[in-house]
Amino acid sequence: MRVYLAAAMTNADRDLGTIRTLLASIEGEGHEVPTRHVADPRGREVEGEATDAEVAQRDLAWVMSCDALVAEVSTPSHGVGVEVSTALQHGVPVLLLHRRDAVVSRLMLGLAGVESAAYSDPEAITRAVRAFLARASRSAAPDAGA
Repeated sequence: MRVYLAAAMTNADRDLGTIRTLLASIEGEGHEVPTRHVADPRGREVEGEATDAEVAQRDLAWVMSCDALVAEVSTPSHGVGVEVSTALQHGVPVLLLHRRDAVVSRLMLGLAGVESAAYSDPEAITRAVRAFLARASRSAAPDAGA
């Protein structure tokens, strides 16, 4: 499956260790992640000379071409909110992960079609990602629902 990894890129408080754990969990299950650059400590620098409009067009096209979206939402991000909303509008399954002690938007957590999980350690992240991707994979299978 193709999985979109969403996480804050410009917020200095983002937790790169957790984002890297998410990336490793997704790729460890054999899935493709077009947004693996979100785990890079250089953040926006990785995107090079792309204009804001080019980044927006590219990222939203990626969201719509993916089979699932996994987002780390402990650190607030307007971009992640747009990505999640776009995924839901296009029927892409969404998992929101956040630290157990994080204050997360109740609006985002309450959106129809969103799954969410709180974590307190890397093992909990991996378990939640594996379970979500297994469900998403079953529902994306050609004979699902037949």
